[in-house]
Amino acid sequence: MGDQEGRFNPREVRLEKLSRMREAGIDPFQATRYGVDALSSTIKASYAEFEGQRVHIAGRITAIRRHGRAAFVDLLDTGGRIQTHWREDVLGEPSFGLLDLLDLGDFVGVAGEVFKTRREEVTVKADSVEVLSKSLRDLPEKHHGLANVDLRYRQRYLDLIANPDVRRVFEVRAETLAFIREFLHGRRFMEVETPVLQPIAGGTEARPFETYHNALGMPLYLRIALELHLKRLIVGGIDRVYEIGRVFRNEGISTRHNPEFTMLELYQAYTDYQGIMELVESMLGGLTRHLFGTSTVTYQGQTLNFAPPYPRVDLVERLYEKTGVRWQAVATREDAHDFARRLGIEVDPKFDRAQVMDKIVGTVVEPDLIQPTFLWHHPVDISPLAKRDPAHPELTERFELFVAGRELANAFSELNDPIDQRERFTIQQQARAAGNDEMPPLDEDFLLALEHGMPPTGGLGVGIDRLIMLLTDSPSIRDVILFPTMRPLA
Repeated sequence: MGDQEGRFNPREVRLEKLSRMREAGIDPFQATRYGVDALSSTIKASYAEFEGQRVHIAGRITAIRRHGRAAFVDLLDTGGRIQTHWREDVLGEPSFGLLDLLDLGDFVGVAGEVFKTRREEVTVKADSVEVLSKSLRDLPEKHHGLANVDLRYRQRYLDLIANPDVRRVFEVRAETLAFIREFLHGRRFMEVETPVLQPIAGGTEARPFETYHNALGMPLYLRIALELHLKRLIVGGIDRVYEIGRVFRNEGISTRHNPEFTMLELYQAYTDYQGIMELVESMLGGLTRHLFGTSTVTYQGQTLNFAPPYPRVDLVERLYEKTGVRWQAVATREDAHDFARRLGIEVDPKFDRAQVMDKIVGTVVEPDLIQPTFLWHHPVDISPLAKRDPAHPELTERFELFVAGRELANAFSELNDPIDQRERFTIQQQARAAGNDEMPPLDEDFLLALEHGMPPTGGLGVGIDRLIMLLTDSPSIRDVILFPTMRPLA
C-alpha cells in the first residue's frame, strides 16, 4: 500500500483498532516510560559512530511502507525523521502483526541496530517494538502540510507536526532568549520577576485588562509594561536589573500586535541613553552572529545589517524634512488635528496634541527607517518618563530603534527628578479626565520611591516577538507566538 497506508482513517476505525489491541493484551496508554538513548538527528549526523550499534528510539509514526513480510516505518522525534525497518522473521509474528493495528500518528518505541540501506538511508533495523500511545485522529497529509493559516494558529500542535520550518522558528526564539540572558549576565545584570497583577497599570500609554480580587475586594490590572517596578529596584540599589516577561494590552490584533506579548526591559544605573545605544548595538550584533554566523539578516526580501554602529536620525529634524513643519510650530491640539488632516492621516478625535503628533511621525517618518536606525531626541510631550536634554529642554534623551520600518526598541535616560515626573504625570491625568482611557492613573507609590532618590539611569525596552519576526523572516507576530490570541470559533 506504500506511503499512504494508515492515512485518513476515521476515528471509528482507529477506535476499533484500539479495541483489538486491548483484546490482544496491549494497552497503548499504559506505557509510562521508554529508555530512549539516541535522537534521529544525532544518529544521522554521527552515523560513523552509530553504525552497527543498537539504539533505542521513540517517536510518532509518519509513514508506513509495507513490502510483504517487511516494512519501512518512519518515526518523527524531536530531532526529525528517521526510517526503521521491520521484518517478521526478526520481530516475530505478534510484534510484526502490530502493523495491522497501527496508524499514522501513533507513538512507538523501536530498538535495533543502525545501518544504511542500499539507497544510503540511515535506518534502524528493528529487533524490538513497543506501542507507546495511539492517535485517535488523522494527521495533516504530509505532502500538503497544514495550509489553513487560521487552523495552524489554533492547533499549533498539528502545525509543528506538519510544517517542519515552524519548529525552527521557535528554536530561534529559545536560542535568542538564552543568548540575551547570557549577554546580560556577562554585563552583571540581575534577572528579576515583578508583579503581573498590579493595582495601577502604568509605565506606558495603553488600555489594560481588568480583573477583580475577591479576597481583597479590589480591582487589579494585568501589567502593560515592566518599567515602574524595575525602576523601584534601581532605587533599592540593584544597579543593573532586567526582566523578560509577558505584558498585556487590551488593544487591537494585527500582524504586529497580540494582546499578550513578551518584553525585555532593563535598567542600568550610572549610564545614559547613549550607553544603552552601545549595549543594544553590541547585543543585537552579537546575537545575529551567534545565530547565523553573520551580521546580516533577510526580512521580507530586505537585507538588514545589524553590525554596529547604527545611524542616528533626529526625530524633529526628519519630521521637518518630510513635511516642512516644525514640531514646535504645532502649538495646540487643534493645530495637530489640522496638521494630520492636511497630511491625509486619520487619527482618533479624542487624541491630544502629543498623540496626534506621535501618529504623524509613525506615518511619515518611521516607515523609511529600514536598516537598524536610532530615531532620537523625542519631544518631552511624548516622552513622559525620559530625562530632558540639557541643551534642548523641550527634547529628551530618548531613542527608538527601528528596523524594516518597525519599532523594535525604546530607550531613554530615565527621568529621576520626582518634581518634574509629578508634573508630567499630572498632564497625563488631565488627558485621562478628558476621556483618554489609555492614560494611566497617577502612581503615587512610584513617585514616593522616586523621592527617595534614583541614580542617573539608562533604560531599555525591546519587543521580543518583533525581534523574532525579524530573525525568522516571519510576516506576522502570530507566527512567532506558539499560541496567539484567537477569536473563538462560532
